[in-house]
Amino acid sequence: MVDGLLKNLGVCATAFTGGHHPVHTPIDGSAIASVTLEGKAQVLAKIEAADKAFQAWRNVPAPRRGELIRLFGEVLREHKAQLGELVSIEAGKITQEGLGEVQEMIDICDFAVGLSRQLYGLTIASERPGHHMRETWHPLGLVGVISAFNFPVAVWAWNTTLALVCGNAVLWKPSEKTPLTALACQALFEKALAKFADAPEGLSQLIIGDRDAGEALVDDPRVALISATGSTRMGREVGPRVAARFGRSILELGGNNAMILAPSADLDLAVRGILFSAVGTAGQRCTTLRRLIVHRSVKDEVVARVKAAYAKVRIGDPRQDNLVGPLIDKQSFDAMQDALARARDEGGSVFGGERQLQEQYPNAYYVTPAIAEMPAQSDVVRHETFAPILYVLAYDEFEEALRLNNEVPQGLSSCIFTTDLREAERFQSAAGSDCGIANVNIGTSGAEIGGAFGGEKETGGGRESGSDSWKAYMRRQTNTVNYSRELPLAQGIVFD
Repeated sequence: MVDGLLKNLGVCATAFTGGHHPVHTPIDGSAIASVTLEGKAQVLAKIEAADKAFQAWRNVPAPRRGELIRLFGEVLREHKAQLGELVSIEAGKITQEGLGEVQEMIDICDFAVGLSRQLYGLTIASERPGHHMRETWHPLGLVGVISAFNFPVAVWAWNTTLALVCGNAVLWKPSEKTPLTALACQALFEKALAKFADAPEGLSQLIIGDRDAGEALVDDPRVALISATGSTRMGREVGPRVAARFGRSILELGGNNAMILAPSADLDLAVRGILFSAVGTAGQRCTTLRRLIVHRSVKDEVVARVKAAYAKVRIGDPRQDNLVGPLIDKQSFDAMQDALARARDEGGSVFGGERQLQEQYPNAYYVTPAIAEMPAQSDVVRHETFAPILYVLAYDEFEEALRLNNEVPQGLSSCIFTTDLREAERFQSAAGSDCGIANVNIGTSGAEIGGAFGGEKETGGGRESGSDSWKAYMRRQTNTVNYSRELPLAQGIVFD
């Protein structure tokens, strides 16, 4: 299924055959390749090589570093269709989403190239005569990227393009569920390196490994920054381990995203927003819409319209003309069924959620998206289940809706559908949504690379991608220069 595709992307056959770790496609559950997992010793050797690369790369002018990323963007444009197809096969995304993820990589390359000439510091007024102060930014060191299966290529690109233009070296450990897309990205990046011609060896490396490999990366003091995407449980382990050695971390963890649907909302627009946000990527996005907080006066109409829309959703092979592909594996399916059982136990009324296409794909896990109308925001609603489950809650007063939006441990994305200006502004105010992302009349998912991406509370607090998130990959230095013949002290201190 993937041999020819991987070879066309530049991946050597020995990298995906003959290994002891099988790789399965969620499309039909079959094994499509096998890889060899690397252990601690190999990780440490790669860290050492990356450290040497960093010593050289940090001295390369930033615009020249940007040229490498420009070349990488060209390579990605050339291979967009092939890499997008591989994302569909390995992660189960529909074709449009697979292509969209590669486009995100191209977009962040463009952003990073421009950034390579804009790593601005500050000039600061000094209180001392004959002095000036400034603030400068320098490369941080080695950056470790740990990514999840659901965005197997884009999240790596967010981190790597910014880290490289900032002067760092990168080590990437992808999910064990999606190593093939990582092998392809590394091969494509090496094509860009060949065109660039003079980058140090070991500048960007791939680690195909399991938990032991991840721990070796997280615990090594030479790795200045760990950017980890995954569950809140994973973040609870990674964050303290990195902090214990005084390293930095960017944590992109769980999301339990809500839409407030006000009585003034354009319902046609809202239903479209609900559909993509709730069922896109089979509910396996960190920004998936999981809670619909709808005004009681329109609740019945909205739920009926969403159910009608769900009934028309095409479920099946993501490479064909379908809107919803498979869950990644049986573990995800079991978690979904457990959550729906809990929802019923907690007084919910469940629509959908059944397994589909079992006879055609006995080893794959396709499901109908589920809607659970809940009497209150119970424990199961407050817990993120990585599957297409939409919990519906009714509200009467706007303050109640805001409280429900914020009354969960996670704080990634949120949105409101309303035509009331006061509600929209209140939602985005300091007293409104407590999430890192707060949208008006657009769903919770589908973020652009220009804005910093991330969330608060148990989402981790980190920021990736656009805006000034580049600062996370650099160290700040304050400089004071005395160009006078005197030595006045700050704060007017006289020291005779």
